[in-house]
Amino acid sequence: MSVFEAPEFDDHEEVVFVNEPAAGLRGIIAIHDTTLGPALGGCRMWDYENESDAIKDVLRLSRGMTYKAAILDCGLGGGKSVIIGDPHTAKTPPMLHALGRWIDTLGERYIVGEDIGTNPDDMREIRTETRCVSCLRKEDGGYGDPAPMTALGVFSAMRAGIEYTFGSGDFDGLMVAVQGIGNVGTSLCRLLHDAGARLTISDVYAEKLAPLAEEFSADVVEPEDIYKVEAQVFAPCAMGAILNDNTIPQLKARVVAGAANNQLDEPHHGELLAEYGIAYMPDYVTNGGGLVSCAAEWYGNDPDEVPERVRQIYDTSLRILERASADGITTADAANRIAEERVKQGRKE
Repeated sequence: MSVFEAPEFDDHEEVVFVNEPAAGLRGIIAIHDTTLGPALGGCRMWDYENESDAIKDVLRLSRGMTYKAAILDCGLGGGKSVIIGDPHTAKTPPMLHALGRWIDTLGERYIVGEDIGTNPDDMREIRTETRCVSCLRKEDGGYGDPAPMTALGVFSAMRAGIEYTFGSGDFDGLMVAVQGIGNVGTSLCRLLHDAGARLTISDVYAEKLAPLAEEFSADVVEPEDIYKVEAQVFAPCAMGAILNDNTIPQLKARVVAGAANNQLDEPHHGELLAEYGIAYMPDYVTNGGGLVSCAAEWYGNDPDEVPERVRQIYDTSLRILERASADGITTADAANRIAEERVKQGRKE
C-alpha cells in the first residue's frame, strides 16, 4: 500500500521528518490541513516503541486538531509534532532549539504548543528559535496556563448536555462524578462546586484527594468505582479510551462530558453510549477551551474576551446534540460532520 493510501495519512498536506543527531533530535511534524488557518497543535515527547508508532500518533493527532479547530471556528488548521525519546531523561535545550529551527522553516504554517511530555518551560526554549509558539506563560508573553479555560469549556459543554437531557441547565444539586483531578479536573470541580453541584471524585494519585474533597465537599471513591457512582453526569478528565465495553454498562450517568482526549476506546462505543441513553459530549469539542485561548494568544486578541469565547462551546454542543437527533446519528458523528462541512466550505471561499 502506498503511504498516501494509508488510513492514518488522510490527505495530510505535509509531513516533515526532522533529524539532528548532534542535538539528540528525532521527530516528526505533521500538518494535516491549513484551509481555515495555520496548523496549531502541541508537541508530544514520548518514548515510542518504534518509529511506526510515532508516525501513526502524529498523523492521528494532527487530523484530530483539524476537526477540533474547525468545529470551534477559531481560525486555525490542524497539526502536531512528536519527539521520539523519554522526556524525563532525553530532553535538552539544544534539542528543543533544534525543533524550533525546523518549525521556523515551515513559514508559519505550523504553530506549536505543549502536550504530553512537554511544558511551558519547553515552549520558552522553542520560542528562542521561532515565533510560531503559543500557550506561553504570561511572563513569557503568552496568556498563561490554558487549564482554566479548558475547564470552562467542559463546564459549558456539560451545561448544554444537562439542559438537553434534563430540561434545565441548572447545576444546583446535580450529582457529578469527576475522574481525574489534575489541573483541569481541579478547575472543573471548582466551577461545579460554585454552581451548586454535588461531587464525587477519584484519581489514581489518592494522596492528593483529601484536601480537594474538603474544599469541594466531595465524596471520594476508588478509581475502579467512579463509573458506578449514582450521578447524573460523568466527567472523564484523565486517560483516554475509558469508554469501552466494560465501563459503559456500569455508568449510571445520563451525560458524559469531560476533558480527557480520545475517550471512546473504539468508534462504535459512541453508538453503545447512545443505546444506553447516554448523551456523549464529543471530547474534542468539550475540551476545546484551551485551544480557543491559544488561538486568541496567537492572533493577539484581547485576553479578557477569551472566557466569553470559550463559553460559546455551550452553543456548539447544543448544535451537535440537535444535529445528532435530527440525522439519527451519534453525537461523535454529528461533530465530525459539522467540522468536515466547515473545512469544505473554507475550500470553496
